[in-house]
Amino acid sequence: MQQPEFTTLSLTLADQIAEVRLNRPDKSNAINEAMWQEIRQAFAWIDATPEARVVILSGAGKNFCAGIDLAMLAGVQQRIAHADGARSREALRRLILDLQDCLSSLERCAKPVIAAIQGACVGGALDLVTCCDLRYASADATFSVKEIDIGMVADVGTLQRLPRLIGEGQARELAYTGRTLNGQEAEKLGLANRLFATPAELEAGVRQIARSIAAKSPLAIRGTKEVLNYSRDHSIADGLNFVATWNAATLLSGDLKECMQAQMEKRAPQFAD
Repeated sequence: MQQPEFTTLSLTLADQIAEVRLNRPDKSNAINEAMWQEIRQAFAWIDATPEARVVILSGAGKNFCAGIDLAMLAGVQQRIAHADGARSREALRRLILDLQDCLSSLERCAKPVIAAIQGACVGGALDLVTCCDLRYASADATFSVKEIDIGMVADVGTLQRLPRLIGEGQARELAYTGRTLNGQEAEKLGLANRLFATPAELEAGVRQIARSIAAKSPLAIRGTKEVLNYSRDHSIADGLNFVATWNAATLLSGDLKECMQAQMEKRAPQFAD
């Protein structure tokens, strides 16, 4: 599958690590219509590319992402216009579902996605990072559910995913007040796995974590993400049944043999993609 070209993102793949960088720094990487679609295209390509074992999601410039581009939001009325009000509202529902799907592509991607967050991460950007497997931030990072301050309900994932990360009460407070969460509080609440002093240290630290994941069995990493996502959305009994079925299919793999052989020979294992 040929690597796609983008106007709002940069996508690189080296040493089994894919990096998707939001690339509108002059607009604080605000998510315009093209970027929504390109995010989905990028993660579909990564999912389908065996050489990509792990993904780093970052933002160019001072801020990770300022959320949805307000010019796009202002154009919604014209985009869904129809003489029949019901059909207009149906079109809006379809639009919202499509934007949700653009971000859900991060969860569908079988490879772990690591967010590296500096500066502002607000509104739609928070929806985006809650889709990631891991979130790391620099000390200057700030987070907010900004939708309430423009008179709308956040509708592309934050209200569904954030409570599972930081707890129901904390998520409701942020959603109702729109207050800004600093990096230290984000780490304390578990929204950020770890805090780094500077953006440069964040980049280096996240790359080290990505290298560690890329060195593991790719088949086992993909299976672990699949099982974690399934178990999050189902009962414990359902999750246990699912992982039994998964391992019945994949446990006796070449990767398992390679791990055992490498341990006996006291060397690092080498895996096929």
